[in-house]
Amino acid sequence: MATSIFLARLIGPVMALVGVGVLANEAAFRKMAQEFLRSPALIFFSGMILLPTGLAIVLSHNVWIADWPVIITLLGWAAVINGAVRVLVPDRATKLGKKLLGYNFTMAAAAFWLVVGAALCYFGFRSGVNA
Repeated sequence: MATSIFLARLIGPVMALVGVGVLANEAAFRKMAQEFLRSPALIFFSGMILLPTGLAIVLSHNVWIADWPVIITLLGWAAVINGAVRVLVPDRATKLGKKLLGYNFTMAAAAFWLVVGAALCYFGFRSGVNA
């Protein structure tokens, strides 16, 4: 449980802050995302960041229980898959990103980041236990 609390305290505030930032500055983030998707080097580099980050989470926290720590495991696996796609088939990752931007997905993504981040903050900091 200490690993779950540590990771919730690490990931939760970052996700919540990104969610708030995107909600507050949607147009700026949409422009940034469009610029990001025009750079194959950034797509590949972000995959090189996501893949080991996700692997670190999965290797230290592959917890499949019907409780809140499974959120961390799912985020870890999502990072592994997302990172692998960006490294192996960056053109497909770019096309998917452009398609999602076309659906005006930004606000839904921001809400997801904020809600999941807030939930992880709650579970990570509510116990008062030092992880």
